[in-house]
Amino acid sequence: MRGHAARAGAMLLALAACASTEPPAEPPPAIRPELAAMYGAMEDNGHHIPAVDPNLLTGDKTRQMMDYWTDEKPGTIIVDPHARYLYQVRPGNKAMRYAVAVGAAGYGFTGEAHIPYQRDWPSWKPTDNMVATQPELYGPLKGGLRGGVDNPLGSRALYLYKGGRDTMYRIHGTMDPSSIGKATSAGCIRLFNQDIMDLFDEIPSGTAVKVRTRAESLALEGPLVELPNGYLAPAGEVQTAEAQAAQ
Repeated sequence: MRGHAARAGAMLLALAACASTEPPAEPPPAIRPELAAMYGAMEDNGHHIPAVDPNLLTGDKTRQMMDYWTDEKPGTIIVDPHARYLYQVRPGNKAMRYAVAVGAAGYGFTGEAHIPYQRDWPSWKPTDNMVATQPELYGPLKGGLRGGVDNPLGSRALYLYKGGRDTMYRIHGTMDPSSIGKATSAGCIRLFNQDIMDLFDEIPSGTAVKVRTRAESLALEGPLVELPNGYLAPAGEVQTAEAQAAQ
């Protein structure tokens, strides 16, 4: 019996030695019920859209109704690629604000346009230039990619035209929710899939769009600074924080 007890004790010590000494992972932050309803997992036309990570849903990244004064008519979409926001003008000096990610193409057009049509779960095809410059990445996709959660356009896409011609400017969902609020290397204007679906349901074909210039953004949003994490912050807040840290 003593031998069995000794062997059992040795086994317990061995198991203890193999056990992880790292502290347990912190649970994800609690998410308010209204945000869980807005950004939770959902099924749509046979596609499963995952819930947005609560860590990404800080106050300035979630869609929200706000006071907004503009000469643009209610229903107009205002895109500010420099501040990384999209506004849908509502009656009564209000607007619904959405955070966006901006790709290189998101700075390629400014001014007025309209949306003659929109698509749910759109297909996507890389441009000839994308295939030519990065054949290893885009060559296998030159025939196009069917709509789905792995498609760069996400769950919905809005197509901007001006003077009857396609501007090649797109407002769409994303396969990478962590990019929202940041500048990215590719794409136009992307929103959380849940947000582009919300916007999609609010706009008819023919909706007017205004894309701000950098000067317009600076005048209306104020100077912004990109932080090390890739997000923007008002320059005044950053300067205040740096001054306090230096004291």
